[in-house]
Amino acid sequence: MNLKTLSKSNVWDLQENDILRMWIAASKDIDIKINARHYNDIIRNAFDVEEIKVDRPEVVKKYEARGFKVGKIYLSDGRKAKCAIKKRAITRVTDLTYENIHHITATALIEVLDRNFGGGWDSLSQSIQDIIRSGFDISTTMLPQDRLHHKGGMYEKKIADGYEVLEIQKGTWVEAIFAKALPAVEKQHVSYEPEDLDDNPDDDETLPSAEEDTYEEAGNEDDDADLEEMMLMDESYRTTIDEDPENISLDDAELSDEDEY
Repeated sequence: MNLKTLSKSNVWDLQENDILRMWIAASKDIDIKINARHYNDIIRNAFDVEEIKVDRPEVVKKYEARGFKVGKIYLSDGRKAKCAIKKRAITRVTDLTYENIHHITATALIEVLDRNFGGGWDSLSQSIQDIIRSGFDISTTMLPQDRLHHKGGMYEKKIADGYEVLEIQKGTWVEAIFAKALPAVEKQHVSYEPEDLDDNPDDDETLPSAEEDTYEEAGNEDDDADLEEMMLMDESYRTTIDEDPENISLDDAELSDEDEY
């Protein structure tokens, strides 16, 4: 893994030394320097990064005493500076995100819930519940204290199935919250390529479209009508000319009312 393959999700798999090592390995890559802001934004999703502006041994020791690792990295403005970096701890339910929920264990989740609870599962906001359920199978039950650990009951079955449990005392009743990590699902990225419908693309140029076919059919009908009309006119013309004008008598001619007038 390197800086160019970092994402908001896989950055939670790394530790402080991994981040510092990546910056050292990429120190000669001009693209890394130009896009330093982008990489820092990803890193800051999982790490606290502080620039050490007063580079003295006593200052560095104070950071190290707080669990920070110290090294040189490129900041968002492109400057290379000595910085202290520390992995963010997930201690409160508000620290949970869709990116880090898959990177903690059920035991760690129960500890987070135990530190933030009081009202039970329903006291969590719907958004926090949705984040937790995206990474864990959650089930709850409310039973009298003397019945919760009944032999052969739900509690015993859940524990045998690998669930972690948090018990919240509510008077003489107990709310039990069971949590088990969901199996990781690999996201598949499918790229669609245009299919070759014809082995010879040049043939497409010789094939008329449906619109062209319709036009040609309509054109043929018009041509047939014109041809028929021309034939009738030609026939009429020949009939008139074939008669000898000298043999035509005015008495034989049929005059219309208009001609008589």
